[in-house]
Amino acid sequence: MAFASINGTKIYHEVHGRGDTIVLLHHGFACTKMWKGIYPALVEKGYKVIMYDRRGYGRSERGPDFEKFYVGNGFRAENVKALAMLMDLLQIDSFHIIGQCEGGVIGIDYAVRFPDQIKTVTMASTMCYSPINLPEFNKLKFPKKFQDLEPDLQKKLIYWHGKNYAESSYNFFRRYGGAYGKGSFDLRDLLPSVKCPAFVLYPDRSSIFDVEQAVAFYHHLPKGELAVMPNCGHNTYEYEPNEYIRHILRFLERHNF
Repeated sequence: MAFASINGTKIYHEVHGRGDTIVLLHHGFACTKMWKGIYPALVEKGYKVIMYDRRGYGRSERGPDFEKFYVGNGFRAENVKALAMLMDLLQIDSFHIIGQCEGGVIGIDYAVRFPDQIKTVTMASTMCYSPINLPEFNKLKFPKKFQDLEPDLQKKLIYWHGKNYAESSYNFFRRYGGAYGKGSFDLRDLLPSVKCPAFVLYPDRSSIFDVEQAVAFYHHLPKGELAVMPNCGHNTYEYEPNEYIRHILRFLERHNF
């Protein structure tokens, strides 16, 4: 457990285990703590696991211009740059990416920007394209403000971001959508540039994205593979952690990792 200075901002990260490196990228409402039920099994199988809180999430600093950074057109590119700087600091030359939801967007961007570094990329419950304008999409999918959420979800957000930031972080993230941007969103033109093996892991009961999103991913990835988890909600890592791990390990084994 440590902090690294990335572009003048303290970024929290953890390194566990030894072996081939897997980087876990959290979704747009969480932080490294969401992986507590996933990373130990990967370490047990002989992988080194790196997790970190992206800027403004969990224990990482926001910085004085976080809102400008978050809603700006460079949000995705800056997150890719930050990950590259962290990997350079940790002296990691090549690695696998597992990205949950928004983390999958950052993973795709990174695989396209640095193809020689990425061995495989896994996207779980990640949006491929927006069927409507994103501000309208967010209003439909995240209608509740923090104070209207179920108590268990409020507690989870406090656990992830702390009492001082849980409410403001949730309300901010639900309004602006993070890596997905402020207008329309579409990865389909970018996906053919992903040259490494790519695994799309999707639930069939997501409350946010239709399973057709997974099929669109599959059809546009040159080395794509697809698995749909039955009777599973959006947070696949949480609803079916054992199946989540099993699918990913089998994917890595198919590609001799």
